[in-house]
Amino acid sequence: MNDIPLRNISDTARWVAVYRALESERPDALFHDPLARRLAGERGARITETIAVANRYAWSFVARTVLFDRFVADSIAAGADMVVNLAAGLDTRPYRMALPSTLQWIEVDLPDLLAYKADVLASETPRCALERVPLDLVNREARRDLFDRLSARASNVLVVTEGLVVYLDTGEVVGLAEDLARTRRFNRWALDMMSPALLRMMQRSIGNHLQQAGAPFKFAPDEGPAFFERAGWRPLDVCSLLHTAAELKRLSWMMRLIALVPDSKGRTPQRPWGGACLFSRPGLKD
Repeated sequence: MNDIPLRNISDTARWVAVYRALESERPDALFHDPLARRLAGERGARITETIAVANRYAWSFVARTVLFDRFVADSIAAGADMVVNLAAGLDTRPYRMALPSTLQWIEVDLPDLLAYKADVLASETPRCALERVPLDLVNREARRDLFDRLSARASNVLVVTEGLVVYLDTGEVVGLAEDLARTRRFNRWALDMMSPALLRMMQRSIGNHLQQAGAPFKFAPDEGPAFFERAGWRPLDVCSLLHTAAELKRLSWMMRLIALVPDSKGRTPQRPWGGACLFSRPGLKD
């Protein structure tokens, strides 16, 4: 069993941390995450070596990190006083970003992963008020209760679900979107998603590894970001990972040629597209 690259969905957090570490170690790094290598550990390094085919997509994780950093910074500038990071994994933004000390940052994830993270980072000091909440987000009643309690403590909340919705089925995504929309102070939501064509490509390249871990990719709606409008969320910013990576000079020459094709904004299901999106609830001032 130890030879299985990905044992469970928590291993994907170690995997992604390696790509953040590699970017941070570049002389022209777009962000600096000095804790990523420590959090990834030997396990993360071994995963990256074993699933070498995935390394060709390293640029997408770099672009995603840059875009989510931007969403967080922009939302705080617009008045967010709390960030709720669902399925937070091994994210280190509370430690590495320039954040107000008064900002409340809530990390929610599975108990074992949060315990591992707390242990590794025990000697580190976050730059804002950080709280970790162990919770299986599949438990809808428990998550609704948590959302209500957090909403009562804030006036303007940004919800972050980086690398989450692709692992959920359509019904689960709808339920989550509705639960977030019904929560009074949850005003913005940052997420990443992919088109059906990209989902099929990823299933062919790394699908077997994810399937073994019990974490297959599932969610890729034909409507693209417009899917979330039915649950009460309107897009503020929709960014292609490919085009962002091209702007950031993180693509090979062949991928740069592909990036010359105009961005579909996720509206064309038969074209491979992955993006990061920022949503707000209708009627709110942005």
